[in-house]
Amino acid sequence: MPAHYLESELRRDVLAGLTAEPKSLPPKWLYDDRGSKLFERIMELPEYYPTRAEREILERYATDMAAASPAETLIELGSGSSSKTPLLISALQEEGRLQRYVAVDVSDGALLGAGDHLSETFPDLELSPVAADFERQLHVLPRNGHRMVAFLGGTIGNLDPEQRTGFLEDIHDLLGPGGGSLLVGTDLIKPEEILVPAYDDSAGVTAEFNKNVLRVLNRELGADFDVDEFDHVAVWLPEKGRIEMRLRARKSMLVMLPGVDLQVPFAAGEELRTEISTKFSRDGIAVELEAAGFRVAGQWTDSQDRYAVTVAEAV
Repeated sequence: MPAHYLESELRRDVLAGLTAEPKSLPPKWLYDDRGSKLFERIMELPEYYPTRAEREILERYATDMAAASPAETLIELGSGSSSKTPLLISALQEEGRLQRYVAVDVSDGALLGAGDHLSETFPDLELSPVAADFERQLHVLPRNGHRMVAFLGGTIGNLDPEQRTGFLEDIHDLLGPGGGSLLVGTDLIKPEEILVPAYDDSAGVTAEFNKNVLRVLNRELGADFDVDEFDHVAVWLPEKGRIEMRLRARKSMLVMLPGVDLQVPFAAGEELRTEISTKFSRDGIAVELEAAGFRVAGQWTDSQDRYAVTVAEAV
């Protein structure tokens, strides 16, 4: 990753997002060290089902996924702690072809921690941590041999439709026809009474996670957000098929961001969108994959049909 890459990306996103109407920020800025630890807590909450559902699928069907697309290299985008990765590695090793695991994340700490754990568990596997932004730096990833690109956690739902189209096309370009597969986790559409609590838990952990982005801006850009004057909001938008997380100003205020030479007014009740989380139908994700040049080789859901993992070959 180029020197000062994240700093320049943060400034670019803040200037674009806080001067837009409505205001918004990309969700990646929620995940500094504190935010990542808060999200680890969220994954353990009773309301937050996606992590458990995805793990259930991998525990039951990783062998089938590996058989559907045996790979020499496993590339995991947004790998984080790589907590579910051993399930895939073990299954791909049983297929007899896996030689290398490439973990891709913007956090050096996450990459080093995951690498230490995986090197002990899989001593014969070549581990290649790559500090990169998968939205903009796919060109640094391996292009040789048969590869499986894993994009788990439902993260693809954080991209809007135009971003998803471009991202899937970029993954197809990375792999090339016959060069491998994409393994993608997607949360499925379900009743609002299940969806909203997953993003607005009773213990308030998600609220603190959401507000953490303001702390990031205060620290990195010298901003003066009064974090306590914003409320966490999670809303289901059925017409767009997605949850949105927002921060709602309790009062009118003018926020100073000297790091980008910006003054941002907020009206009382005005909302700043910090994350979208699109929910899919099983057929819907298949259609998007096929439009980007993939052929679905397999799709699996958890026992309650809340979540899906799809393997699609680049053709």
